[in-house]
Amino acid sequence: MKRLLLIGKWFLIIWGAISLIAVIGFGGFVVYGLAFGNKDEIDSASAHDVRFVLNCCNLGDSRIEKVVRSYESARSFTGDGLDAYAIKISHVTLEELTATNTDNPTRRWYRGDQLSNILDDAVTFVGPWLPDKKISWFPKEAELKSNQFYIYLESIYYTNVRPTAVDLIFVRPSDKMVFYFSAKL
Repeated sequence: MKRLLLIGKWFLIIWGAISLIAVIGFGGFVVYGLAFGNKDEIDSASAHDVRFVLNCCNLGDSRIEKVVRSYESARSFTGDGLDAYAIKISHVTLEELTATNTDNPTRRWYRGDQLSNILDDAVTFVGPWLPDKKISWFPKEAELKSNQFYIYLESIYYTNVRPTAVDLIFVRPSDKMVFYFSAKL
């Protein structure tokens, strides 16, 4: 019986030590993530960081000349935040922006002045974010909805009838600029 009590005592001591280390580690992770390690990143993105933008819309990351501007906001505890990039590319043609994707016809570019209701909702969701001084370089909503831009909808999430998260890619072929906008409320 004494031996069983001794084993039980050491088991509880070890279990308590492991639990204490886990609580301290988790607490440190949360504090670091919410305070010290969670800050806005301005103009720090490299071509390597933004290559997903051109790859997901089938333009290919080999076109990237440079990242002109970038903004990645601090994240809230629930992951809400904003990412925006301005990327200069080497080439883009109207033919590739207007071609129909035969593999998946829903994955295509839309001209800014010819938007479906869902795409219009997505671009309208972008509008209120644009007065933010941190992304004052991003084109305004009226420009995005003009014939100067082509839009690729990567994703949109609705809560009831209102968008709460969007991932959009905008191309302005006239000066070979790509703009990426990703936000979640």
